[in-house]
Amino acid sequence: MSTNPDTAVASFLTGSISNLADHEALARHTLSKDVFAYIQGGAGDENTLRRNTDAWQSQLLHPRVLHVQSAPVLTTQLLGHALSHPIMLAPTAYHSLVHPDGELATALAASALQTGMVLSAQSSQPMEAVARHFLGGDTPPAAPLWFQLHWLGEKALMRDLAQRARQAGYGALMLTVDAPVQGVRDRERRAGFSHPAHIRPVNLPPAALPAAASGGDPDAIGKVLARAPTWEDVAWLAQISELPVLLKGITHEDDARLAVSSGAAGLVVSNHGGRVLDTMPATAQSLPGVIRAVEGRCPVIVDGGIRRGTDVIKALAMGASAVMIGRPVLHGLTNGGAQGVAHVIRLLLDEFSIAMALCGCRCIGDIQPKLLTTSR
Repeated sequence: MSTNPDTAVASFLTGSISNLADHEALARHTLSKDVFAYIQGGAGDENTLRRNTDAWQSQLLHPRVLHVQSAPVLTTQLLGHALSHPIMLAPTAYHSLVHPDGELATALAASALQTGMVLSAQSSQPMEAVARHFLGGDTPPAAPLWFQLHWLGEKALMRDLAQRARQAGYGALMLTVDAPVQGVRDRERRAGFSHPAHIRPVNLPPAALPAAASGGDPDAIGKVLARAPTWEDVAWLAQISELPVLLKGITHEDDARLAVSSGAAGLVVSNHGGRVLDTMPATAQSLPGVIRAVEGRCPVIVDGGIRRGTDVIKALAMGASAVMIGRPVLHGLTNGGAQGVAHVIRLLLDEFSIAMALCGCRCIGDIQPKLLTTSR
């Protein structure tokens, strides 16, 4: 179920949707209860889910004045790629659950606003078609298109998928490492969510789909974990891949060091949006330790709970090279297809630019740790 695009676009134009929370509220009203529970729910009692957003809000800004006399410059660099701005779209599964065009619409919006996009391995649209929608304009976007992987248990499958992504035009691989088994998502289970038969991860062979650690089998978790990756597998993937490999789901300083030594070209500080292990620290709390651990040897991206332009500037002040948003993309897609996703990105970009101006930052390089304060 998705809203009438004409109604959603009218809402954008009249200003009744003025921030990302408004998009979430409209999506909640529009989607069926079970689909919204799948998208929005977290693990367990959803402590980490709530903390992700709260932690950005609790961090305070310490602005300078009389420094900016023109629009801030948002351009930056990431893995040698020039970015128009440091906001990216995180990999989220099954966009066709909320809009028939699915990831194709998301890619159009990201390309139009020159926003980096990471396509989920569990995309409901073929990776080649998504790449054509993202890269197919007359002028290639000043933003990267990357492909996210889950470890499939067999190196031959991983090699084939990596090569297919490279041939389709993707510029990097992002291996998710924090979800060897699925989290206990009570909200989703209470709502009775199940995947519609016509929406599936079309880029993965059926034999490669991860098995659920459930169903009454006392050894179900053991069977799933037997296919989970190791640090040796990470090093292998980094060695054989013709694309840079980033690791998503790093929150511990020791893992950050292991990731760099295993050949990771970048890290994503992420707790899977609070969907895997409850009572973890918020990503805003984990980010500084990871930044210290890598000692500048690779870029660090962060996701989780970013809903305001002020959140973006705080993440960069902590040392992140870029941020990613996940659920808000699905909210915008629900509400207006490609136009809805573009509206979400535009809102966040405008807020970020305003926050930079009000903090006295003329360019991304001006965003430094001294912009933050611990005063209460």
